[in-house]
Amino acid sequence: MFNRFRTGAGRFLLAAVFFSMLLTSGCDKSASKVTIYLKGSDTMVNLCQRWAEAYMKVNPNVRVVVTGGGSGNGITALLNGSADFACMSRELLPAEIKRAETRGIKLTSVKTAFDGITIAVNSSNIIEELSLNDLKGLFTGKIKNFRAVGGDDLPVNLYGRDNNSGTYTIFKEMILKGEDFASATQVLQGTAALAEAVAGDKRGIAYGGIGYFIKKSGIKIVKIKGDADDKSKSPVEEDHPNYEEIRSGQYLISRPLLLISRSQKKAGMEEFINFILSGEGQKIVAGMNYIPLN
Repeated sequence: MFNRFRTGAGRFLLAAVFFSMLLTSGCDKSASKVTIYLKGSDTMVNLCQRWAEAYMKVNPNVRVVVTGGGSGNGITALLNGSADFACMSRELLPAEIKRAETRGIKLTSVKTAFDGITIAVNSSNIIEELSLNDLKGLFTGKIKNFRAVGGDDLPVNLYGRDNNSGTYTIFKEMILKGEDFASATQVLQGTAALAEAVAGDKRGIAYGGIGYFIKKSGIKIVKIKGDADDKSKSPVEEDHPNYEEIRSGQYLISRPLLLISRSQKKAGMEEFINFILSGEGQKIVAGMNYIPLN
């Protein structure tokens, strides 16, 4: 009887070991999945999330995690190793390039789409177009009433982004020519919040990525021109972005949307980039009301 018990125990032990090996094998397989971290531009965050969702559907062994926080936070995360891609709605700054070089990090940049920085006012506002000088006067606080730029007699309420935003940086460089934003500017987190604010404020004006303003109820998108005598250009054509004007730069506040990474990439990163640049990835760009590369 003792021998039979010992044999049964042995078989039980063997089965337990085999089951444990199966569990361990399953854990190893799960642990071997690749996780790619994207961080940065709030202009791009919804677009990157859509890319991530579509890519993971056909690549179940890859997990793509997307967070916003602004282009500045994205490049900081990339350089300190907590992100694999920095999502950036502006080019790298000289100081950021120097920080990378100081740490011995080589960076690569991939253009993924285009965007037109859009000027939005409340739909009740009679303004149809503004010059670059008008914009500078408004957002530096020198122009305090819409009457001065062809609008109704209304005080101006300014809405803008924080200084980690790539859109903030481009607007300050291209439109304000390095001057500071008016101290009265109401700083909000994310372009979606700007759109909501202007839609509910007949005195409001804001700037941001076109995808957040186009087809937004309560919003009017303003045409932009260089000098007062120039022909104004709109970032919108009928019910979609003006692809030709934005790609060519004829719309004066156009920009590329970039993914920045280290030159040495982890497994799965090149494949993710290839997906973004593919027909399917660029179809998502168009569906999110940004401008595909071609």
